[in-house]
Amino acid sequence: MAPGPVSLETALKRIGAEIDAAFDALLAVPGDCRAPLYEAMRYATIGGGKRLRPLLVVAGAELFNVDRGRALRAALAVECIHVYSLIHDDLPAMDDDDLRRGKPTVHRAFDEATAILAGDSLHALAFEILADEATHPDPFVRAELVLALGRASGPDGMAGGQMMDLMAGRAGLDLAAVTRLQQLKTGALICCCLELAAILGHVPPEGRTGLRGYARDIGLAFQIADDLLDHEGCQERTGKRVGKDQGLGKETFVSLLGADRARRQARALAEQAVAHLQPYADRAELLRALARFAVERDH
Repeated sequence: MAPGPVSLETALKRIGAEIDAAFDALLAVPGDCRAPLYEAMRYATIGGGKRLRPLLVVAGAELFNVDRGRALRAALAVECIHVYSLIHDDLPAMDDDDLRRGKPTVHRAFDEATAILAGDSLHALAFEILADEATHPDPFVRAELVLALGRASGPDGMAGGQMMDLMAGRAGLDLAAVTRLQQLKTGALICCCLELAAILGHVPPEGRTGLRGYARDIGLAFQIADDLLDHEGCQERTGKRVGKDQGLGKETFVSLLGADRARRQARALAEQAVAHLQPYADRAELLRALARFAVERDH
């Protein structure tokens, strides 16, 4: 008898343990002057976060029967980029935050210079992982993985969205501009998770439409939920400072739509994301659960 579907809670715990174990192995602290850098990288990566992005990679890869070990390496690369972005976003020159994942930010626990180098090193590590033969024996597949993550991370993706966010405090943004900002800052890396899964599964670009639609919708839904948590949540649950967007005078989905309408929009986007998965039938049940979790979470 085939095993039943894995619950989202079980899947999140498993991927969390796998990602922690991978970082623990990759970031063994050397016995020289680089030790503080490795310690800062370990501090930022091990034992924290929802691991939503790695699970998206692995759950997407399962649709195409991709070897889990290969999918995990792609997932680890995405998490490297995500954590690097959090380290740099928290710096005084960016969002100037003191708390992340329920503990002091890296530049507070160590110092600014170490935090910058830790972020830089995780950025480099992401592409080292993808370019390694252990991720996939086909160099063309590895090159496509690197290209996809590079695009999602740079000026046409996450970094570009962060620049828009920095500029947002100086000039008010309308709903279309806030949507574009978040599609880059948050959505690009989420979309990349499903793109990497499809690349590993040898799915041609024209066959990725449904997954791209799912990723686009879940990315926006996730960000609206984040805005609601910043507006209504508590620091003890979220593990980070709340109310900061309002304090900085930034326009968000909540400030533009109101909390009730924003909540309805997030739920509608989650259901729309689920609808994109219809061709995959029961094989996509974990991705469906992730879409609903994105808007129902409290942290």
